[in-house]
Amino acid sequence: MPTGSPTSNTRSAHGPRPPRGARARRAVRTATAVAGALAVLALSGCGAAETGRSQRAGDTDRTVTLTVPSWVGAQANTAVAAYLLENELGYEVRTQQLGEVLAWDALSRGDVDAVLEDWGHPKEEKRYVEERKTVVSGGDLGVTGHIGWYVPKYFADAHPDVTDWRNLDKYADRFATAESGGKGQILEGSPDYVTHDEAIIRNLGLDLKPVYAGSEAAQITAIRKHVAQKKPFLTYWWTPQWLNAQVDLVEVKLPAYREGCDADPAKVACAYPRTPLRKFLNADFAKDGGKAAAFLKNFAWTTEQQNEVALMIADRKLSPEAAAEEWVKDNEAVWKTWLPK
Repeated sequence: MPTGSPTSNTRSAHGPRPPRGARARRAVRTATAVAGALAVLALSGCGAAETGRSQRAGDTDRTVTLTVPSWVGAQANTAVAAYLLENELGYEVRTQQLGEVLAWDALSRGDVDAVLEDWGHPKEEKRYVEERKTVVSGGDLGVTGHIGWYVPKYFADAHPDVTDWRNLDKYADRFATAESGGKGQILEGSPDYVTHDEAIIRNLGLDLKPVYAGSEAAQITAIRKHVAQKKPFLTYWWTPQWLNAQVDLVEVKLPAYREGCDADPAKVACAYPRTPLRKFLNADFAKDGGKAAAFLKNFAWTTEQQNEVALMIADRKLSPEAAAEEWVKDNEAVWKTWLPK
């Protein structure tokens, strides 16, 4: 799924100030995350051998490192998990913002301990889970994700046939922009997202061109601008996503998804599947990570709960830490079940 340019992790003025100990821990995490990211790049560039979690510099049994994907829903997962690991279980949590594939590589090496929202990476899963056995499943997140092509409801209401892919070329000129070179534009987020759109367009013979906004935030800005002007547009989009509570979008029906229709990325000509989002843990951490590993395996919530925290971050402009703190205070009955016995 989604990833792209990182959303700022700076504490908002709207959020409560953390206690001194938490501020100090976050300062340490920030410096450590920068150093860790440089280490990831250095290892990737040099083709260094994979290392286990126990070989990570400065690692202790009370430290957990989580990836922070760039889309807000996944940031909500990490924020809540980090808050509970620190405040209920006494761990220090470090975070690193990494692209989806880089996160798998870092997870395998032990540079990070867990990925809390994976939208499906069969190539990496085969390599690291099945073959190298350096990564293990952490179970379902409890949220089902779906990627698709969407148009605004006001345009679908005026042109009902636009929701069938066979009719998209009829409206290509209405979707065209200066960036789409005379073709209809399909607005994309980041090139790092899970997407088959170029193959789908080519294999269905559509007069469309993907144009990348560069990040989730930039894509949302573009969507809001189009909606404010009541302009027609076609966009790659997904659920769950907090903006869906504010903007009415209607999915375009692509050829029905069937098992294996996306096995060859170059030949994809079908819709995206509905994907139960999953967690993955470094294998050594899963075995030796104690209560932290047990907690992350237990961590599972609903789409509505994730969206509640995501809206605090994206719409109310709370920092992820402040949003997590507020949600945790209001939902003790939920997160108590995640704590290891």
